[in-house]
Amino acid sequence: MRRRAEQLYESPNALAAHYSAFRVSERLLLTGHSHQAWPDRAEVGHVRAFRDAAEHVDRKWELAEARAERVREGFARLLDAAPSTICLGASTHDLLVRWLSALPLAARPCIVTTTAEFHSARRQLARLSEAGLRVIWVPAYPAATVGERLAAAVDDRVAAAVVSTVFYDSGEVAGALDAVARACDVHGAALLLDAYHQLNVVPFSVGAHGFENAFVTGGGYKYCQLGEGNCFLRSPPDTTLRPIVTGWFADFAGLEATSASGVGFGPLTVRFAGATYDPVSHYRASEVFDFFDEMDLTADFLREVSQHQVGVLRDAVDALDAPAAVLSRSDVPLGALGGFLALRSPQASALVRELARRGVHADARGDVLRLGPAPYLSDAQLRDAVLALGEAVRQVT
Repeated sequence: MRRRAEQLYESPNALAAHYSAFRVSERLLLTGHSHQAWPDRAEVGHVRAFRDAAEHVDRKWELAEARAERVREGFARLLDAAPSTICLGASTHDLLVRWLSALPLAARPCIVTTTAEFHSARRQLARLSEAGLRVIWVPAYPAATVGERLAAAVDDRVAAAVVSTVFYDSGEVAGALDAVARACDVHGAALLLDAYHQLNVVPFSVGAHGFENAFVTGGGYKYCQLGEGNCFLRSPPDTTLRPIVTGWFADFAGLEATSASGVGFGPLTVRFAGATYDPVSHYRASEVFDFFDEMDLTADFLREVSQHQVGVLRDAVDALDAPAAVLSRSDVPLGALGGFLALRSPQASALVRELARRGVHADARGDVLRLGPAPYLSDAQLRDAVLALGEAVRQVT
Protein backbone atom coordinates (compact mmCIF):
# COMPACT_ATOMS: atom_id res chain seq x y z
CA MET A 1 0.00 0.00 0.00
CA ARG A 2 1.35 3.41 -0.94
CA ARG A 3 2.33 5.73 1.90
CA ARG A 4 -0.03 8.67 2.25
CA ALA A 5 2.73 11.21 1.64
CA GLU A 6 3.69 9.51 -1.60
CA GLN A 7 0.18 10.08 -2.91
CA LEU A 8 0.97 13.80 -2.79
CA TYR A 9 4.19 13.39 -4.74
CA GLU A 10 2.55 11.61 -7.66
CA SER A 11 0.59 13.06 -10.56
CA PRO A 12 -2.18 13.79 -10.05
CA ASN A 13 -1.55 14.96 -6.49
CA ALA A 14 -4.11 13.34 -4.18
CA LEU A 15 -5.03 16.67 -2.57
CA ALA A 16 -5.29 18.75 -5.73
CA ALA A 17 -8.94 17.90 -6.39
CA HIS A 18 -9.88 19.72 -3.16
CA TYR A 19 -8.40 22.96 -4.56
CA SER A 20 -10.23 23.06 -7.87
CA ALA A 21 -11.23 26.74 -7.62
CA PHE A 22 -7.57 27.75 -7.44
CA ARG A 23 -6.74 25.34 -10.30
CA VAL A 24 -3.65 24.05 -8.55
CA SER A 25 -3.29 21.11 -10.93
CA GLU A 26 -3.18 23.48 -13.90
CA ARG A 27 -0.87 26.17 -12.53
CA LEU A 28 2.64 26.11 -11.06
CA LEU A 29 2.01 28.00 -7.83
CA LEU A 30 5.35 28.31 -6.05
CA THR A 31 4.34 31.12 -3.70
CA GLY A 32 3.42 28.71 -0.91
CA HIS A 33 5.63 30.54 1.59
CA SER A 34 3.75 33.78 0.90
CA HIS A 35 0.18 32.68 0.33
CA GLN A 36 -1.14 29.22 -0.35
CA ALA A 37 -4.26 28.33 -2.27
CA TRP A 38 -7.47 27.93 -0.30
CA PRO A 39 -9.22 24.57 -0.36
CA ASP A 40 -12.66 24.62 -1.96
CA ARG A 41 -14.05 24.18 1.54
CA ALA A 42 -13.23 27.84 2.24
CA GLU A 43 -16.13 28.91 0.02
CA VAL A 44 -18.54 27.19 2.41
CA GLY A 45 -17.43 29.65 5.09
CA HIS A 46 -17.97 32.65 2.85
CA VAL A 47 -21.48 31.56 1.93
CA ARG A 48 -22.37 30.72 5.54
CA ALA A 49 -21.16 34.14 6.71
CA PHE A 50 -23.44 35.87 4.22
CA ARG A 51 -26.42 33.75 5.13
CA ASP A 52 -25.92 34.25 8.87
CA ALA A 53 -25.68 38.01 8.39
CA ALA A 54 -28.81 38.05 6.24
CA GLU A 55 -30.79 35.85 8.62
CA HIS A 56 -29.66 37.14 12.00
CA VAL A 57 -28.58 40.73 11.23
CA ASP A 58 -26.86 42.16 14.33
CA ARG A 59 -27.30 38.92 16.26
CA LYS A 60 -24.83 37.32 13.85
CA TRP A 61 -22.04 38.18 16.31
CA GLU A 62 -22.97 35.27 18.57
CA LEU A 63 -22.44 32.93 15.63
CA ALA A 64 -19.28 34.79 14.60
CA GLU A 65 -17.83 34.31 18.08
CA ALA A 66 -18.32 30.55 17.77
CA ARG A 67 -16.31 30.67 14.55
CA ALA A 68 -13.64 32.79 16.23
CA GLU A 69 -13.35 30.24 19.03
CA ARG A 70 -12.80 27.51 16.46
CA VAL A 71 -9.98 29.59 14.95
CA ARG A 72 -8.41 30.11 18.39
CA GLU A 73 -8.55 26.35 18.92
CA GLY A 74 -6.88 25.74 15.56
CA PHE A 75 -4.01 28.11 16.27
CA ALA A 76 -3.67 26.81 19.83
CA ARG A 77 -3.23 23.25 18.58
CA LEU A 78 -0.48 24.33 16.20
CA LEU A 79 1.29 26.16 19.03
CA ASP A 80 0.71 23.43 21.62
CA ALA A 81 -0.90 26.17 23.72
CA ALA A 82 -4.23 26.80 25.44
CA PRO A 83 -6.99 28.50 23.40
CA SER A 84 -7.56 30.77 26.40
CA THR A 85 -4.18 32.42 25.67
CA ILE A 86 -4.94 33.24 22.01
CA CYS A 87 -6.13 36.69 20.91
CA LEU A 88 -7.14 37.07 17.27
CA GLY A 89 -6.41 40.04 15.02
CA ALA A 90 -6.70 41.05 11.39
CA SER A 91 -2.92 41.29 10.95
CA THR A 92 0.25 40.70 12.91
CA HIS A 93 0.96 44.43 12.62
CA ASP A 94 -2.29 45.30 14.39
CA LEU A 95 -1.35 42.97 17.23
CA LEU A 96 2.28 44.10 17.26
CA VAL A 97 1.31 47.76 17.68
CA ARG A 98 -1.00 46.99 20.60
CA TRP A 99 1.68 44.78 22.18
CA LEU A 100 4.35 47.46 21.78
CA SER A 101 2.04 49.99 23.38
CA ALA A 102 1.85 47.79 26.49
CA LEU A 103 5.62 47.67 27.06
CA PRO A 104 7.26 49.83 29.78
CA LEU A 105 9.19 51.84 27.19
CA ALA A 106 9.47 54.93 29.39
CA ALA A 107 11.41 52.98 32.00
CA ARG A 108 13.15 50.60 29.60
CA PRO A 109 13.44 52.42 26.26
CA CYS A 110 15.17 49.68 24.28
CA ILE A 111 14.11 46.78 22.06
CA VAL A 112 16.41 44.07 20.74
CA THR A 113 15.65 42.52 17.36
CA THR A 114 17.39 41.07 14.31
CA THR A 115 18.36 42.32 10.89
CA ALA A 116 16.06 39.80 9.16
CA GLU A 117 12.62 40.57 10.54
CA PHE A 118 9.62 40.80 8.25
CA HIS A 119 8.52 44.32 7.33
CA SER A 120 5.61 44.40 9.80
CA ALA A 121 8.14 44.50 12.64
CA ARG A 122 11.15 45.94 10.80
CA ARG A 123 9.39 49.03 9.50
CA GLN A 124 7.56 49.74 12.76
CA LEU A 125 10.70 49.36 14.86
CA ALA A 126 12.71 51.49 12.43
CA ARG A 127 10.10 54.26 12.71
CA LEU A 128 10.14 54.03 16.50
CA SER A 129 13.91 54.29 16.33
CA GLU A 130 13.55 57.52 14.37
CA ALA A 131 11.27 58.79 17.13
CA GLY A 132 13.85 58.13 19.86
CA LEU A 133 13.44 54.51 20.91
CA ARG A 134 16.72 52.62 21.08
CA VAL A 135 16.60 49.57 18.82
CA ILE A 136 19.50 47.11 18.80
CA TRP A 137 19.71 45.30 15.46
CA VAL A 138 21.46 41.98 16.06
CA PRO A 139 22.87 40.20 12.97
CA ALA A 140 20.45 37.44 12.01
CA TYR A 141 23.09 35.22 10.43
CA PRO A 142 24.37 32.66 10.99
CA ALA A 143 20.81 31.73 11.87
CA ALA A 144 21.76 28.71 13.97
CA THR A 145 23.19 30.94 16.71
CA VAL A 146 21.04 34.06 16.46
CA GLY A 147 19.40 33.36 19.83
CA GLU A 148 22.79 33.56 21.54
CA ARG A 149 23.50 36.99 20.02
CA LEU A 150 20.08 38.23 21.05
CA ALA A 151 20.60 36.93 24.58
CA ALA A 152 23.91 38.78 24.86
CA ALA A 153 22.16 42.05 23.96
CA VAL A 154 19.39 41.72 26.58
CA ASP A 155 19.92 43.50 29.89
CA ASP A 156 17.87 45.35 32.51
CA ARG A 157 17.37 48.34 30.19
CA VAL A 158 15.69 46.25 27.49
CA ALA A 159 11.88 46.15 27.39
CA ALA A 160 11.62 43.32 24.89
CA ALA A 161 13.26 41.14 22.28
CA VAL A 162 11.54 40.51 18.92
CA VAL A 163 12.62 37.67 16.64
CA SER A 164 11.24 35.44 13.89
CA THR A 165 11.44 31.69 14.40
CA VAL A 166 11.99 31.18 10.65
CA PHE A 167 13.44 34.07 8.65
CA TYR A 168 11.30 35.29 5.77
CA ASP A 169 14.20 36.12 3.44
CA SER A 170 16.24 32.92 3.64
CA GLY A 171 13.80 30.33 4.97
CA GLU A 172 16.33 29.38 7.66
CA VAL A 173 15.14 28.28 11.08
CA ALA A 174 16.33 30.60 13.84
CA GLY A 175 18.42 28.66 16.34
CA ALA A 176 19.24 28.92 20.05
CA LEU A 177 16.05 30.84 20.82
CA ASP A 178 15.92 29.12 24.18
CA ALA A 179 18.95 31.27 25.10
CA VAL A 180 17.15 34.55 24.46
CA ALA A 181 14.07 33.21 26.25
CA ARG A 182 16.17 32.56 29.34
CA ALA A 183 17.86 35.97 29.11
CA CYS A 184 14.50 37.71 28.91
CA ASP A 185 13.31 35.82 31.98
CA VAL A 186 16.43 36.78 33.93
CA HIS A 187 16.22 40.46 33.05
CA GLY A 188 12.44 40.86 33.16
CA ALA A 189 12.12 41.63 29.45
CA ALA A 190 9.28 40.45 27.24
CA LEU A 191 9.95 38.12 24.30
CA LEU A 192 7.91 38.19 21.10
CA LEU A 193 8.37 35.32 18.66
CA ASP A 194 7.08 35.78 15.12
CA ALA A 195 6.17 32.23 14.08
CA TYR A 196 4.38 33.17 10.85
CA HIS A 197 6.87 31.35 8.60
CA GLN A 198 6.94 28.33 10.90
CA LEU A 199 3.30 27.73 11.66
CA ASN A 200 1.98 24.52 10.10
CA VAL A 201 5.17 23.71 8.21
CA VAL A 202 7.72 23.32 11.04
CA PRO A 203 6.16 21.85 14.20
CA PHE A 204 6.09 24.30 17.12
CA SER A 205 5.50 23.76 20.83
CA VAL A 206 5.38 26.50 23.43
CA GLY A 207 6.11 24.05 26.23
CA ALA A 208 8.61 21.74 24.59
CA HIS A 209 10.72 24.63 23.29
CA GLY A 210 10.82 26.54 26.58
CA PHE A 211 8.61 29.41 25.42
CA GLU A 212 6.02 29.36 28.22
CA ASN A 213 6.80 33.01 29.07
CA ALA A 214 6.97 34.18 25.48
CA PHE A 215 4.43 36.03 23.38
CA VAL A 216 3.96 34.37 19.99
CA THR A 217 2.42 35.96 16.93
CA GLY A 218 1.67 34.68 13.45
CA GLY A 219 -1.19 34.04 11.10
CA GLY A 220 -2.89 31.80 8.60
CA TYR A 221 -2.23 33.48 5.24
CA LYS A 222 0.69 31.19 4.47
CA TYR A 223 0.94 27.52 5.40
CA CYS A 224 -2.45 27.33 7.12
CA GLN A 225 -4.30 28.34 3.91
CA LEU A 226 -6.75 30.49 5.91
CA GLY A 227 -6.54 33.59 3.75
CA GLU A 228 -6.42 37.18 4.94
CA GLY A 229 -7.61 38.52 8.28
CA ASN A 230 -6.55 35.55 10.43
CA CYS A 231 -3.70 36.40 12.78
CA PHE A 232 -3.11 35.81 16.48
CA LEU A 233 -1.11 36.76 19.53
CA ARG A 234 -0.45 34.11 22.14
CA SER A 235 0.23 35.55 25.61
CA PRO A 236 1.78 33.95 28.70
CA PRO A 237 -1.11 33.00 31.02
CA ASP A 238 0.10 35.30 33.80
CA THR A 239 0.83 38.42 31.73
CA THR A 240 -0.18 41.76 33.23
CA LEU A 241 0.59 43.89 30.18
CA ARG A 242 -2.11 46.49 29.44
CA PRO A 243 -1.92 47.94 25.93
CA ILE A 244 -2.31 51.69 25.55
CA VAL A 245 -3.58 51.23 22.00
CA THR A 246 -6.79 49.36 22.75
CA GLY A 247 -10.16 48.85 21.13
CA TRP A 248 -13.57 48.34 22.66
CA PHE A 249 -13.52 44.62 21.89
CA ALA A 250 -10.75 44.28 24.50
CA ASP A 251 -13.37 44.47 27.26
CA PHE A 252 -16.62 43.85 25.45
CA ALA A 253 -18.31 42.32 28.49
CA GLY A 254 -17.37 45.25 30.75
CA LEU A 255 -18.38 48.15 28.54
CA GLU A 256 -21.27 49.23 30.72
CA ALA A 257 -19.33 48.97 33.97
CA THR A 258 -17.61 51.92 35.61
CA SER A 259 -14.45 51.54 37.61
CA ALA A 260 -12.25 53.86 39.61
CA SER A 261 -9.30 51.56 38.93
CA GLY A 262 -9.01 52.62 35.28
CA VAL A 263 -9.60 51.02 31.89
CA GLY A 264 -10.54 47.39 32.21
CA PHE A 265 -9.50 44.43 30.10
CA GLY A 266 -11.19 41.14 29.44
CA PRO A 267 -9.45 37.74 29.30
CA LEU A 268 -6.37 37.04 27.20
CA THR A 269 -8.56 36.03 24.28
CA VAL A 270 -9.43 39.72 23.84
CA ARG A 271 -6.76 41.64 25.78
CA PHE A 272 -5.00 42.80 22.61
CA ALA A 273 -8.17 43.02 20.51
CA GLY A 274 -9.23 46.02 18.47
CA ALA A 275 -12.75 46.89 17.43
CA THR A 276 -15.41 45.83 14.92
CA TYR A 277 -13.95 43.51 12.28
CA ASP A 278 -15.12 41.50 9.29
CA PRO A 279 -16.05 38.04 10.64
CA VAL A 280 -15.99 36.44 7.18
CA SER A 281 -12.30 35.70 7.75
CA HIS A 282 -13.13 33.54 10.76
CA TYR A 283 -15.92 31.71 8.94
CA ARG A 284 -13.44 30.85 6.18
CA ALA A 285 -10.68 29.90 8.61
CA SER A 286 -12.87 27.67 10.73
CA GLU A 287 -13.92 25.70 7.65
CA VAL A 288 -10.30 25.32 6.54
CA PHE A 289 -9.20 24.15 9.99
CA ASP A 290 -12.01 21.59 9.88
CA PHE A 291 -10.89 20.50 6.42
CA PHE A 292 -7.31 19.99 7.66
CA ASP A 293 -8.62 17.94 10.57
CA GLU A 294 -10.78 15.77 8.34
CA MET A 295 -7.88 15.18 5.94
CA ASP A 296 -5.52 14.52 8.88
CA LEU A 297 -3.12 17.19 7.65
CA THR A 298 -1.14 17.57 10.84
CA ALA A 299 1.91 19.79 11.25
CA ASP A 300 4.16 16.73 11.52
CA PHE A 301 2.79 15.25 8.30
CA LEU A 302 3.02 18.58 6.48
CA ARG A 303 6.63 18.95 7.64
CA GLU A 304 7.45 15.58 6.06
CA VAL A 305 5.81 16.64 2.80
CA SER A 306 7.45 20.07 2.83
CA GLN A 307 10.93 18.69 3.44
CA HIS A 308 10.48 16.28 0.54
CA GLN A 309 9.26 19.04 -1.76
CA VAL A 310 12.00 21.52 -0.84
CA GLY A 311 14.47 18.68 -1.42
CA VAL A 312 13.00 18.03 -4.87
CA LEU A 313 13.36 21.72 -5.74
CA ARG A 314 16.91 21.86 -4.37
CA ASP A 315 18.06 18.82 -6.35
CA ALA A 316 16.41 20.06 -9.54
CA VAL A 317 18.03 23.49 -9.16
CA ASP A 318 21.43 21.87 -8.60
CA ALA A 319 20.92 19.85 -11.77
CA LEU A 320 20.55 23.08 -13.76
CA ASP A 321 24.24 23.75 -13.10
CA ALA A 322 23.59 27.46 -13.52
CA PRO A 323 26.53 29.88 -13.16
CA ALA A 324 26.96 30.72 -9.48
CA ALA A 325 27.16 34.41 -10.34
CA VAL A 326 23.62 34.18 -11.72
CA LEU A 327 21.95 31.67 -9.40
CA SER A 328 23.17 30.09 -6.18
CA ARG A 329 21.90 28.64 -2.95
CA SER A 330 23.31 28.29 0.53
CA ASP A 331 24.67 24.99 1.82
CA VAL A 332 22.35 25.07 4.87
CA PRO A 333 21.12 21.51 5.58
CA LEU A 334 17.60 20.71 4.49
CA GLY A 335 16.48 20.17 8.08
CA ALA A 336 17.49 23.74 8.97
CA LEU A 337 15.10 25.20 6.40
CA GLY A 338 11.46 26.09 6.78
CA GLY A 339 8.96 25.74 3.95
CA PHE A 340 10.70 27.27 0.95
CA LEU A 341 13.93 27.31 -1.02
CA ALA A 342 15.82 30.62 -1.21
CA LEU A 343 18.09 31.21 -4.20
CA ARG A 344 20.38 34.20 -4.56
CA SER A 345 20.60 36.06 -7.84
CA PRO A 346 21.37 39.66 -8.81
CA GLN A 347 18.62 39.10 -11.38
CA ALA A 348 16.02 37.82 -8.91
CA SER A 349 13.28 40.25 -9.93
CA ALA A 350 13.92 39.62 -13.63
CA LEU A 351 13.74 35.89 -13.01
CA VAL A 352 10.34 36.31 -11.33
CA ARG A 353 9.08 38.12 -14.42
CA GLU A 354 10.50 35.48 -16.75
CA LEU A 355 8.99 32.70 -14.65
CA ALA A 356 5.60 34.42 -14.79
CA ARG A 357 5.83 34.48 -18.58
CA ARG A 358 6.26 30.71 -18.39
CA GLY A 359 3.32 30.18 -16.05
CA VAL A 360 5.31 29.83 -12.83
CA HIS A 361 4.29 31.95 -9.84
CA ALA A 362 7.23 32.86 -7.59
CA ASP A 363 8.51 35.98 -5.83
CA ALA A 364 11.69 37.80 -4.85
CA ARG A 365 12.90 39.76 -1.86
CA GLY A 366 15.87 41.85 -2.91
CA ASP A 367 18.38 39.46 -4.47
CA VAL A 368 16.60 36.38 -3.12
CA LEU A 369 14.33 34.33 -5.38
CA ARG A 370 11.91 32.33 -3.25
CA LEU A 371 10.38 29.04 -4.41
CA GLY A 372 7.67 27.84 -2.08
CA PRO A 373 5.94 24.49 -2.67
CA ALA A 374 2.62 23.44 -1.16
CA PRO A 375 1.12 20.02 -0.37
CA TYR A 376 -1.26 20.13 -3.35
CA LEU A 377 1.62 20.16 -5.90
CA SER A 378 3.14 17.03 -7.39
CA ASP A 379 6.85 16.36 -7.83
CA ALA A 380 6.40 16.63 -11.59
CA GLN A 381 5.02 20.14 -11.20
CA LEU A 382 7.97 21.13 -9.05
CA ARG A 383 10.45 19.82 -11.58
CA ASP A 384 8.59 21.52 -14.44
CA ALA A 385 8.84 24.80 -12.54
CA VAL A 386 12.60 24.41 -12.17
CA LEU A 387 12.96 23.59 -15.86
CA ALA A 388 11.19 26.90 -16.50
CA LEU A 389 13.66 28.53 -14.13
CA GLY A 390 16.50 27.17 -16.24
CA GLU A 391 14.96 28.81 -19.31
CA ALA A 392 14.57 32.04 -17.35
CA VAL A 393 18.22 31.99 -16.28
CA ARG A 394 19.33 31.60 -19.89
CA GLN A 395 17.06 34.48 -20.88
CA VAL A 396 18.51 36.96 -18.38
CA THR A 397 22.17 36.06 -18.94
